Amino acid sequence: MTKIAPSKNDKRLTRHKRIRSTIIGTAARPRLAVYRSNRFVSAQLIDDDKGHTIASAHGREFKGAQSAQAAAVGKVIAERAKAAGVTTVVFDRGGYSYAAQIRGLADAARAGGLAF
Repeated sequence: MTKIAPSKNDKRLTRHKRIRSTIIGTAARPRLAVYRSNRFVSAQLIDDDKGHTIASAHGREFKGAQSAQAAAVGKVIAERAKAAGVTTVVFDRGGYSYAAQIRGLADAARAGGLAF
């Protein structure tokens, strides 16, 4: 019997489960969840107590390289968070490594006024 090695996405989901066991978003401090596909980056502000999405932004709204898209998504999510009255968040990197697009999104969100 041969073992099948877990895929990259299976490993990411395992990391994400581990992260989510400690990170919880509330109305006062929602969770900034990041998702990265092969083409786009998206972010959501989520209140886990109510199960509501407060604000969201997606990379398909912007043109350019993926790192530029991620920075634009971070900027927009910060603006939408301010409009919703949110200033502090809990960052959920979704099991992705904190580099390149994820870091760009986080830096842009911080520059836009979000604290985490």
